[in-house]
Amino acid sequence: MRLRIVHGQPRSILTPHPPDFSLVVGGPLYQLYVKAGLASEALQLVVRRMFIMSMICWAPLLVISAYEHLLNGRVTMPFLRDPEVHLKFLVALPILIAAEVFVHRRMRLILVQFLDRGIIEQKDYPRFQELIRSAMRLRDSTIAELLLIAVVVAFSIIMWRHSSMLTISGVTISSWYAANDGEAWHLTRAGSYYALVSLSIFRFILLRWYFRLFVWYRFLWQVRGMPLHLNLYHPDQAAGLAFLSVSLVAFSPVFVAQTTVLSGIIFSRILYQRERLMDFLPEMTGAVLLFLILAALPTFFFVVLLERTSRLARREFGAFASQYVDEFRYKWIRGGVQPGMDPLGTPDLQSLADLANSYRVVRQMRIFPVARENLVQLVFFMVLPLLPLTLTVFPVTEIITRLIKMMF
Repeated sequence: MRLRIVHGQPRSILTPHPPDFSLVVGGPLYQLYVKAGLASEALQLVVRRMFIMSMICWAPLLVISAYEHLLNGRVTMPFLRDPEVHLKFLVALPILIAAEVFVHRRMRLILVQFLDRGIIEQKDYPRFQELIRSAMRLRDSTIAELLLIAVVVAFSIIMWRHSSMLTISGVTISSWYAANDGEAWHLTRAGSYYALVSLSIFRFILLRWYFRLFVWYRFLWQVRGMPLHLNLYHPDQAAGLAFLSVSLVAFSPVFVAQTTVLSGIIFSRILYQRERLMDFLPEMTGAVLLFLILAALPTFFFVVLLERTSRLARREFGAFASQYVDEFRYKWIRGGVQPGMDPLGTPDLQSLADLANSYRVVRQMRIFPVARENLVQLVFFMVLPLLPLTLTVFPVTEIITRLIKMMF
């Protein structure tokens, strides 16, 4: 890992032929989408994919539950009154599918900035291209997706054989998917489809996203080892690498989908187990912090490099500033000014002020290339699905009444 200082002739601002990089457009499932008419080469037809995949997971549960008279009665938690299953397959799953388009567009813009900002020099471009090709080969790996399928199927079969595992969310009551005959839990027909098909599809798509995150981690780790051409005095205060912070927002739909599922689980516990929202504060806080770390983790790969850059920038700029202020002092304070020169309005004074502002950029250089606004955005998006749970503490009528009293 070597550091270079920006110098030389001006270069083109935008890369004329950006590399073809996508964490989404590729892999066996994507090819299956294309062949089934659920996707195009440009990731279009996203609404169709969202609807079809959701209906494959949710609609059979509705039909089978209706056939078994578990739609809205006979058990403590009928199908229509299970918030977890509806949020999982009608909200979270479509978000995970729609995230493909969002991540595809954002991540391509992030990667090309390595070239637009000159961080990867022209002579290192072939190696950079090879890292991209390596990442795309891993993304397209059939073996990787088969392993994910094997893990998901194995877990689903275990859950199907040991039906009590379906109560893992904590709702240990008779429900549309499982009931207790006094000796053991038994899956209903809808519960069998839920365990073997619906949950398998959801888990596979979720694990596939984590595999894509791994591809992104691996790619940035390899880029970190290249001889990067950093700008020590870049105004983003991260040597030109602050654009990596945008990846946090790019992956936000993946984590929003998971907090949506968590919201459904907590609401089920509150609704049927009579628990309180505050009892789940550690779980909610832990989930948000975990997802925040997972999103920001690859930006930490550049911490050592940015720490070295910060030290070099301070040393270089400190030496330059010392020379400048010595010359300023000799010229204007110690009588070195030539006769007839008026200090009023001289650009030297303004330059001295600009020097102080420039040093402030160097002094405030961050060793973590993560912008505060991106962290706030990600936390806000993740917390958003959890906010409706506050209505279990403060009913809507009470909130409206308090607002009216405050306003009038």
